[in-house]
Amino acid sequence: MNVVDRFLDYVRFDTQSDELTNMTPSTPGQMIFAQYLQERLQDMGLEEISLDDNGYLMASLPSNTGDNVPTVGFIAHLDTSPDMSGRHVKPRIVKAYDGGDITLNAEDGIVLSPTEFPELLNYVGQDLIVTDGTTLLGADDKAGVAEIISAIAYLKEHPEIKHGKIRIAFNPDEEIGQGAHKFDVDLFGADWAYTMDGGEIGELEYENFNAAVARVSFKGRNVHPGYAKHKMINSMRIANQFVIMLPRWETPEHTEGYEGFYHLVGMEGSVEKTVLTYIIRDHDRDRFERRKRELEHLARKINHEFPDCCTLEIKDQYYNMREKIEPVRHIIDIAEEAMRRSDIRPNVVPIRGGTDGAQLSFKGLPCPNIFAGGLNFHGRYEFVPIPSMEKAQQVIVEIARLVAEK
Repeated sequence: MNVVDRFLDYVRFDTQSDELTNMTPSTPGQMIFAQYLQERLQDMGLEEISLDDNGYLMASLPSNTGDNVPTVGFIAHLDTSPDMSGRHVKPRIVKAYDGGDITLNAEDGIVLSPTEFPELLNYVGQDLIVTDGTTLLGADDKAGVAEIISAIAYLKEHPEIKHGKIRIAFNPDEEIGQGAHKFDVDLFGADWAYTMDGGEIGELEYENFNAAVARVSFKGRNVHPGYAKHKMINSMRIANQFVIMLPRWETPEHTEGYEGFYHLVGMEGSVEKTVLTYIIRDHDRDRFERRKRELEHLARKINHEFPDCCTLEIKDQYYNMREKIEPVRHIIDIAEEAMRRSDIRPNVVPIRGGTDGAQLSFKGLPCPNIFAGGLNFHGRYEFVPIPSMEKAQQVIVEIARLVAEK
């Protein structure tokens, strides 16, 4: 099987994660997929294959050189986003894309158009894999899974390519921020690794947001509205006051690049009690800490006007892995050189989000992120150019070769 065949095989599995189950993996489909992959890795003759009860699958390709070569790892995640159904995915290959609209679903009038998604025009003439408009595709991150396994298969078939020991891993629940929580770094045993979980061809990422979640609760007092003067305290109105006190332009819809934000992701309330849920994001650690202090300042202001009304809870989620990657900058240099050897121009960009690699880096496994090739993740307009998957596979092979050479 080639990388395309593997990918089309893998998207058959429904592996949406679910943050509400409080289990690992959070959904049974992820374990079913992991067990299937385990059998395929056994068929390939890989070694040190392990699948634990939490759905973490690991395996090794032994070194074929006698030199003292570092062990490098490659990681992808099993789950797809809960934002849209990943059940009964029906992928279709669009041959030699002509630059026009792609009708995904004629009956429902769903069209993938370069008018709305101009990045399509970067792939004119290439074969694309698209959805039927009723589900996501699952290139995030089944493209990464297919690329890693295809690269390992290629290395086994070409023993003339010298490489050290290679460790691979496939983990659950990345899409709900729990992919690295139960990842056994010591068992994995790599000197460093790469997650194959980026977007467009050429992307190389080793900077991500510092992240926190904030829960802001407002306590009110309800009385009959006809007799409420100087008695009622409407928690929803106070919560609204809090919302408009935050900077209007520091939200996801108004920021890009290295700009951070406050993002209101949940609001639930009544007169008696209202709860706001925010996520806080910033690449810069100092600005990140200032954002948290700003929420604390606003909570104090609310409590000054409405005593004991506001309660704030802030929990850090993950940090920018740049501080862990920069001391081992050579692992970025190797990835860039592997891309250039594959005729790809490296595009080093900050991740406006999180990654398993960030958490793994802070657990002692430096782990930048490399493109898997897909675009428009988490929705019906997701697609992946076939040449991008093939190039990602080639980059993995070149990294293995370079590590042995250096």
